[in-house]
Amino acid sequence: MPRSGTSRSGLVGTLAVAALMAIAGYAIFFLAPTERTMGEIQRIFYFHVASAWTAFLAFFIVFVANLSYLVRRRQVWDQLAVSAAEVGLAFCTVVLLTGPIWAKPVWGIWWTWDARLTSTFVLWLLYVSYLLLRSLVEDPARRAVTSAVFGIFAFLDVPIVYMSIRWWRTQHPAPVIAGGEGSGLDPTMWWVLLVSLTAMVALLVLLLRQRFRLEQLRSELEELRLRLSTNPGNRF
Repeated sequence: MPRSGTSRSGLVGTLAVAALMAIAGYAIFFLAPTERTMGEIQRIFYFHVASAWTAFLAFFIVFVANLSYLVRRRQVWDQLAVSAAEVGLAFCTVVLLTGPIWAKPVWGIWWTWDARLTSTFVLWLLYVSYLLLRSLVEDPARRAVTSAVFGIFAFLDVPIVYMSIRWWRTQHPAPVIAGGEGSGLDPTMWWVLLVSLTAMVALLVLLLRQRFRLEQLRSELEELRLRLSTNPGNRF
């Protein structure tokens, strides 16, 4: 009976996220006004920015979970950290893919090693390294501690990515949100961006929930294998 309830809850959550994504897509392509300078290609802004902010949120969850593990040494925090890291890395990948697609028609180039793009790529590499590091350490307790320390270090790049276009002159456009005099969005663009962000965060929650459950099962299986390897006589 609990499994049936959980499956029903998961189905409802999936349908809700799908509906939000559909609403966001409709708003992006049919409600948002066409940007005067860049034209239709600017609509990728709503996917690009919403994915970036969602990735930052996921990495913040990793940061908090890593700190909590070091303080409390409870396995659930390590499970949450690695789950959020994988999901956040997926959103960060979307950012790195949509950026060049947007840049080519506007800048005439796919990529340039300016502060914003380089720091974002470094952020992606840091969390890839975080996941690789976990695969190299077999002992669960040592793996959790090592990855927690590295995960806290990796998060330091998040504020650098965010502030890069404020601290340095870059090819990347100046911030249109909280960027000072002359910045800002059309009111309709604001609402469409908020709808897109809501859909992306809902997708984050859905993916994180499923990945966290998978990590719990993986940890249980790993613990069972460890017990069987140390006590072969207790197999039955």
